[in-house]
Amino acid sequence: MESGQDAKRDEAAYITIVEGPPPEFTEVDNYWTASLAEGRSPATVAMCETRTFNGEVLVERCRVAWQDGRPARLDFPQLDGGRAVVEIVAARCQQASEGEKLILWVKLEDVVEMEENDFE
Repeated sequence: MESGQDAKRDEAAYITIVEGPPPEFTEVDNYWTASLAEGRSPATVAMCETRTFNGEVLVERCRVAWQDGRPARLDFPQLDGGRAVVEIVAARCQQASEGEKLILWVKLEDVVEMEENDFE
């Protein structure tokens, strides 16, 4: 039988974008991101930015999950009305003129489409 502590260890931490357009993902081609894409299936590391009111709390949610050995995931709306989920592999909060900005690096495994001009 699984203990409550073991069950918690298996739960992913989620950041959910409730409404609005899907985030725009830009492929990241840096040396430090290469190891983030390693896994059982081929993946691409991409970055997205979104405004937030509680960026440090969201980054901390990811950090705690990673320290516990749990994944962190981004849940967001798609243009067709459905939802998609991708794994977050790094997170940072930054102050911008319009408020806090959450910067997420995610692992894409053919879940979402990226802008074609982002690859140039």
